[in-house]
Amino acid sequence: MSVVFLGRAPGNFWCRIPGAAELSERCGWTLEEERNFTVLPLQLGNESVTGECERLDVTWDASASCSSPLGRGGNGSAGSRPLAPCHGHWVYEQPRWSIVSEYDLVCGNAWMLDLSQAILNLGFLAGAFILGYAADRYGRILIYLLSCLGVGICGIIVAFSPNFTVFLIFRFLQGMFGKGTWMTCYVIVTEIVGSDQRMVGIVIQIFFTLGIIILPGIAYLIPTWQGIQLAISLPNFLFLLYYWVVPESPRWLLTRKKGEKALKIMRRIAKHNGKFLSPHYSEITISNEEVSNPSFLDLVRTPQMRRNTLILMYAWFTSALIYQGLVMRLGIIGGNLYLDFFISGAVELPSAFLIIVTMDRIGRRLPFAMGNIVASVACLITAFLPEDIPWLKTTFATLGRLSITIAFEVVYLVNSELYPTTLRNFGVSLCSSLCDLGGIIAPFLLFRLAAIWLELPLVIFSILAAVCGLLVLLLPETKGISLPETVEDVEQLPSHFGKCGKKRKHRDTNSYI
Repeated sequence: MSVVFLGRAPGNFWCRIPGAAELSERCGWTLEEERNFTVLPLQLGNESVTGECERLDVTWDASASCSSPLGRGGNGSAGSRPLAPCHGHWVYEQPRWSIVSEYDLVCGNAWMLDLSQAILNLGFLAGAFILGYAADRYGRILIYLLSCLGVGICGIIVAFSPNFTVFLIFRFLQGMFGKGTWMTCYVIVTEIVGSDQRMVGIVIQIFFTLGIIILPGIAYLIPTWQGIQLAISLPNFLFLLYYWVVPESPRWLLTRKKGEKALKIMRRIAKHNGKFLSPHYSEITISNEEVSNPSFLDLVRTPQMRRNTLILMYAWFTSALIYQGLVMRLGIIGGNLYLDFFISGAVELPSAFLIIVTMDRIGRRLPFAMGNIVASVACLITAFLPEDIPWLKTTFATLGRLSITIAFEVVYLVNSELYPTTLRNFGVSLCSSLCDLGGIIAPFLLFRLAAIWLELPLVIFSILAAVCGLLVLLLPETKGISLPETVEDVEQLPSHFGKCGKKRKHRDTNSYI
């Protein structure tokens, strides 16, 4: 989300004539005086020329006059002089304002700003596969701490990148490690609480929303893009203190046949809660299953796992595509960038509270489906409302944003509840990688289709959300059910027709805490 401020428009800028820097220093010009000598003569010949992407085809040398530099730069008036495209000779009134002015991402290079965001999403994809796999093999907390360290280090290098290539490389790496922190943190929290407390996964999303709300305040108070980048990167080093605070997931330890370590952690948790473990608890820590490393085939080998994986992949893709599409369409068009961004984040808060109030009462599946269906209807109505009632269009567009946010937040929770402990981090990371694909496609889909018909993207969003709303009804209901420990447990989950599976062999890891 920070690219909105890291890549903000640089304000006034113009193309510098070769030799202008030396002449300006010799003559003692201010930037405004240099601009008057450079741009105003250009606009006298053609009022539509701004001087941003092209310049007069002249070169100023030591013989140029301080009072009339164009007098010796060539023959004829400024209007008759040929023009030349600008290549790397831009002057900005606010040179450290954003990465746009830092790396000259203007005119013919403007597409590179979109490239920087695409590279970040590619980093997310890489993190989903690499760090999602690593967390299931080497442990949740180890990969979480390494990811926090990586985000912090890469963030500092990004802030002081000497060129755009270095910026892109470490932007990619920051995305990769960022994915590791998000997914591993979510899985740790989901696994360390009992089935009655798994709504804390939604509480995490509230803090994500609070981060979105705080971000424009940070950007407003810090005038440079390097300062913003450091402000959102340096706090990651504080999370390294979690090494002494957050334990490894007992569920993961049990799946790796490390029962003694798991029991030690659970006894400590029980002690802090003023409770104790049952003497018989150690009986369920012994597993005869071979310890195996996760693979994609494990996610699609059995019928229930295959159906869950395919539906969740589509749900992640749809939620991200519609969410980002509506963000770009809703309130960040003109106006006050900081205020519009703040409002767009504040809209998400009610969604989390609605989920908390409803999901423990009516389950996961219905709010998941309704979030998509309401978003579908809201987008369709917005598309066909007349332009002369903008307040009503904005109301339905906001309803669509609220509804798809509900669906987006529920998919986090449901995804973690539908995979066994041995595959949970890898499964969540892999399915959520489709979210990154949706994020890459969203701006291209929005702007390309809008060129055909302004409201066509909303129609596409409506169709995608409606299909998703129907598909998620095929997922098992996980309300009040212990997290599955094995693939067999997933296959025995109650089906979408409401029939109960076989009795589960494993108890909730936290049922004694």
